[in-house]
Amino acid sequence: MATGLSIQLTRQIGEHLVTAELGRRKVIATPFAGNVPEIDILAFANGISVPIQVKAINGTSWQFDVRSFLDVALTEKGQKVNGLNQGLNRRIICIFVAVGKTLGEDTFYIFQLGWLQDYFHCNYEGRQLPKNIKSFHCAIWKRNLEQHMEKWRVIEHEFKLLPSNPALKRDAGAEARHPLTTR
Repeated sequence: MATGLSIQLTRQIGEHLVTAELGRRKVIATPFAGNVPEIDILAFANGISVPIQVKAINGTSWQFDVRSFLDVALTEKGQKVNGLNQGLNRRIICIFVAVGKTLGEDTFYIFQLGWLQDYFHCNYEGRQLPKNIKSFHCAIWKRNLEQHMEKWRVIEHEFKLLPSNPALKRDAGAEARHPLTTR
């Protein structure tokens, strides 16, 4: 089980990996030291400022409270999904990081928060008895995010950047995960 320290270190590593990668792509980025709701990094390029949310893991899935994404009511028999959480900013850019054991083994998944909300809306049915109906836990696995792997064009589009330097381009099917790594 992950300790508070290991969770904090994973979060820190993820935010700094994203900040460095954005810098390589000519985007000025700074992580926040504290926990600012919905924003882990503020990024700037071409006169455009964009908040970015980063979620980093050492394992295989990202864990959430489904009520962040959906309007879920608790009934006597179980949970009832009433629709989307209307308070969610669907345009926030998310960069999920699967932190590797060594430099260059990290994988980035880039998308807008609205996509994740839609994913849970399609896949979360609400718990029914005899399951613990008071649990609002949900998760998404790496395999569910494959279409967003290394999708840096989301960043390029948001900041109106030219396509990435070929030396920085990462192809989801490529062997190398980092331009400095050789295998």
